[in-house]
Amino acid sequence: MKRIVLGDNLEVLRALPHACARLIYIDPPFNTGRAQKRTRLRTSRDVGGDRTGFQGRRYRTEILGSAAWPDDFADYLGFLAPRLAEARRILTPDGSLFFHIDSREAHYCKVLLDEIFGRASFLNEIIWAYDYGGRSRKRWPAKHDTIFWYAVDPTHYVFRYDDIDRVPYMAPGLVGPVKAARGKTPTDVWWNTIVSPTGKEKTGYPTQKPLKILERIVRVHSDPGDLVVDFFAGSGTTGEAAALNGRSYLLVDSNAEAVAVMARRLWWDAPELVGCEGILP
Repeated sequence: MKRIVLGDNLEVLRALPHACARLIYIDPPFNTGRAQKRTRLRTSRDVGGDRTGFQGRRYRTEILGSAAWPDDFADYLGFLAPRLAEARRILTPDGSLFFHIDSREAHYCKVLLDEIFGRASFLNEIIWAYDYGGRSRKRWPAKHDTIFWYAVDPTHYVFRYDDIDRVPYMAPGLVGPVKAARGKTPTDVWWNTIVSPTGKEKTGYPTQKPLKILERIVRVHSDPGDLVVDFFAGSGTTGEAAALNGRSYLLVDSNAEAVAVMARRLWWDAPELVGCEGILP
């Protein structure tokens, strides 16, 4: 399966057969309580430009577009609960769920996940740490998200240890040249910058997550040919990670802009587009 669906994810999930997916990753709305807005910019070197960069160089800014969306749920957990219940139903007996959230809702969501999957199914709280953006003068700057890992069966799940990408030692001189050259396996704290606003990976979608994070999850927690599902698919990073690593994918979003971004991003893999009539050129 290679499919992108525009629609209500709960309806899509209810139509799927039992135990059809080996891996689910979701990055639902964070329920920040306010409208979110992101503006896409392009900068170019210009001595008469409107902003100053590194070493005093001047740049001119061009606004490419903007996107806004509500992020306020009267009953956030009530919104998530039936979708998470369906997620557990469609996972294989050795399947896993990765649930991406920020610190405002993480603790409440974990209690809900414990109820649906069982506390024993909780295997990791992964911290994605990054160092980008503004610095508050009133509190420690918030520079991390939380990713909860739940396995349907905590004694039997996919974990392809040999496919973990290694990272540099922080003190290579303490481990010797052989180990330093090989690198080490990551811990449950994943240091990775956000998607660069000017990088090739950037799609322009406001909540895009780094491909490297999703590739790590896909490679380690599914086998080639497995179905990977993301029903808050946004910019389609999960689908690209799956496609690049020989997995099938089902991407669902209720936002037509998101589906258009995904379709353009994955055109080379020729996914099936469902409910997308009229939104693509």
